[in-house]
Amino acid sequence: MSDDDDVQYVKKPRTIHYGSLEDAERARLAAADGNEDSNDKAEGVSANPPQVHISTEYMELEDAMSRDKQALLEEFERRRKARSINVSTDDAEVKRNLRQLGEPICLFGEGPADRRCRLRDILSRIGEDAVVRREAEEERKQFEKDLETTWYHEGPESLRIARLWIANYSLPRAKARIEEARKMTDLPTATKTAKKQEIQKKLQIMAIYSSQIGDTRPISYCQFSPNSKLLATASWSGLCKIWSVPDCTLKQTLKGHTCNVGAIIFHPKATVSQEENICNMASCAADGSVKLWDFQNEEPIADIEGHMPHRVSRLGFHPSGRFLGTCCMDCSWRLWDLHQCTEVLHQEGHVKPVYCISFQIDGSVCATGGLDSFGRVWDLRTGRCIMFMESHLKAILGIDFSPNGYHIATASEDNTCKIWDLRKRSVLYTIPAHTNLISDVKFQRDGGDYLITASYDNTAKLWTNRTWQPLKTLSGHDGKIMSVDISPDNQYIATSSYDRTFKFWAPEEQK
Repeated sequence: MSDDDDVQYVKKPRTIHYGSLEDAERARLAAADGNEDSNDKAEGVSANPPQVHISTEYMELEDAMSRDKQALLEEFERRRKARSINVSTDDAEVKRNLRQLGEPICLFGEGPADRRCRLRDILSRIGEDAVVRREAEEERKQFEKDLETTWYHEGPESLRIARLWIANYSLPRAKARIEEARKMTDLPTATKTAKKQEIQKKLQIMAIYSSQIGDTRPISYCQFSPNSKLLATASWSGLCKIWSVPDCTLKQTLKGHTCNVGAIIFHPKATVSQEENICNMASCAADGSVKLWDFQNEEPIADIEGHMPHRVSRLGFHPSGRFLGTCCMDCSWRLWDLHQCTEVLHQEGHVKPVYCISFQIDGSVCATGGLDSFGRVWDLRTGRCIMFMESHLKAILGIDFSPNGYHIATASEDNTCKIWDLRKRSVLYTIPAHTNLISDVKFQRDGGDYLITASYDNTAKLWTNRTWQPLKTLSGHDGKIMSVDISPDNQYIATSSYDRTFKFWAPEEQK
């Protein structure tokens, strides 16, 4: 072949497939399976299926990649947001913001610019308004804390007059009480021991002296008169009655309340040095009414208004008889000046209703117990809360000052009676007294040598002073004992009950 001959090139034609090969492949596989099945049937041998490992597990590569991608995008977005956050250029304010967020205000080798960048980075993570939210939270907590603290405001002129009068009245009495206590310490130990043993012997032989049905409804309260010759009882029927002691003769019926009477008390000078036609008694009821009574009329001589519609649970006379304290269910207690005929103090401080009140023998302080399970001791000369009693688990239903001036007994719904020391401002002893709530507690008025508690377990119990050991259990009521009192001459103990009776208790030798 010469170079001049023409060379012909043949180009291989390209095969072009239109459409997907999936359908053709599926048809080919189906035809192959059909042929194999027909062959197996012809031979009469069933072919075993191929051993193919089939698993549903698979690596979520795409999901993992998408999560990483999302996290990366979020990080870019956060950095972009951080660059747009405005942070103060004042380094002191930057440190203050870091402190509010709970972050260290300075790191080792960190300058003001680095600190600003760190604050900007933190804000981009927790929110640009985190500082503002933290400040608002701190203000809210401070506000709640302020609500729990005792606050004072300027009172009227009548309050200033009352406080000066109380100071002048209480200081000489406190001096006399301290002198008397010093004289008692000079007594021989044998003499004091013999006196205590004699008192304990009398208490251990206490028994029912007399019993009287007092009303058609439960007897909610009872109290002896200062001369120990009369007993006042209050009932849920709305009636208050005066009985002779110890023969239980009805002397007077006081009509004026229209609902449950919570308490009736004698004026400290009633039946002793006070005339019969002036205020000798005071009572309170569930409708918020407080009434003053004399010994000559069945109707009240005066009403003290200002509590309605809130219930008044207990009340107490100041040792001078000039002031009357009332416990109201609006979480406050009031002090009324009967000479000025006005309310001189409306004291708040409890977070739940105030239930009971007791005045110290000097007249300088008073103690209140509330349904919030707390007690407070108030200085009447300054208005300050000088002691906060926090130990009970449930509501305080009874409170009483010892004649020594510094011991306080509280009766609670948690079935215990606690003894507090005003000098130490702490709880001194806890008496696991009863199996049900304790409704009332009273110290012996002359010397405070023993204590009595009344309970809804239908019993009253006597306890020694100092060691607080049980002496005697007074059982005889068929219902809950709602109130208890000790006569000033130490001859009798009175208990009033839900069973509509009141009973006198005395040593068996007096019968």
